[in-house]
Amino acid sequence: MGRGDLSDGEWDRLEPHLPKNVGRGGRWKNHRMVINGILFRQRTGIPWRDLPSRFGKWKTCHDRHRRWSADGTREKVLRALQADADAEGRIDWSVVSVDSTVCRVHQHAAGARHRPPRIPGRRRAPVWHRDDEAIGRSRGGLTTKIHLANDGGCRPLAVLITPGQWGDAPQLIPVLDRIRVPRPAGGHPRTRPDHLCGDKAYSSRRNRRYLRRRQIRHTIPERKDQQAHRRRRGSTGGRPTSFNRDRYARRNEVERTVNALKGFRAVATQFDKRAYVFQGTITVAAIRLWLRS
Repeated sequence: MGRGDLSDGEWDRLEPHLPKNVGRGGRWKNHRMVINGILFRQRTGIPWRDLPSRFGKWKTCHDRHRRWSADGTREKVLRALQADADAEGRIDWSVVSVDSTVCRVHQHAAGARHRPPRIPGRRRAPVWHRDDEAIGRSRGGLTTKIHLANDGGCRPLAVLITPGQWGDAPQLIPVLDRIRVPRPAGGHPRTRPDHLCGDKAYSSRRNRRYLRRRQIRHTIPERKDQQAHRRRRGSTGGRPTSFNRDRYARRNEVERTVNALKGFRAVATQFDKRAYVFQGTITVAAIRLWLRS
């Protein structure tokens, strides 16, 4: 077993949730070697073509990673591992924190293009960049932002990527809607934490109405401009928001989760041209964190 490869215990927990062998010619007969190759690329951030020969053909690792990122296999495996952990009582739902982090986009990841289909009788339109590759431009250059929610054990529950210049507050609801931990015994998956923590970037009336409607207790500090606006409105401004310092101190857990995710160099810097592939890259890192816990 090489450095960073799956251990026997991790493989025993992961293997039951992987796709079975389908098709002709013994296709997918060695998942473990290919997954170790994908993890090697995750950890080092090297180009796919430079994978060591002990992982087999580089194109096999690349194609399987791209295929499983596109068909939802990554998300299914992540939720299956979360369901196993929840059944064993290893998920801390007492405080779930949300935050975001910015990743630099490598210049090789900014070349994804799309050619519109030809319309009979019209001249083909020029090649244009897709607007759904989660790559934004700001003063820092090309960036992608990762929004995530984690449990008290510093493991990701849900991950969402957007262009780097997008704000945090509008992404709170989409991130929480992605929390779906199945129950092995049956029934609806668990989607609601006991308590939610977030910084001032998530303070908005829309987010607070959403959390109250779902009966999610939350600790989100109010910005100074929002406090002044509420005071100017007088009795119609509503009550001051509650704030629990002890619960807010646990926001360090989401910072530690971000640090663990960015320990994978393929996550800290985006090398993938397509957004769905980079989403799969982050999901692979999240799966590895759940396997290690």
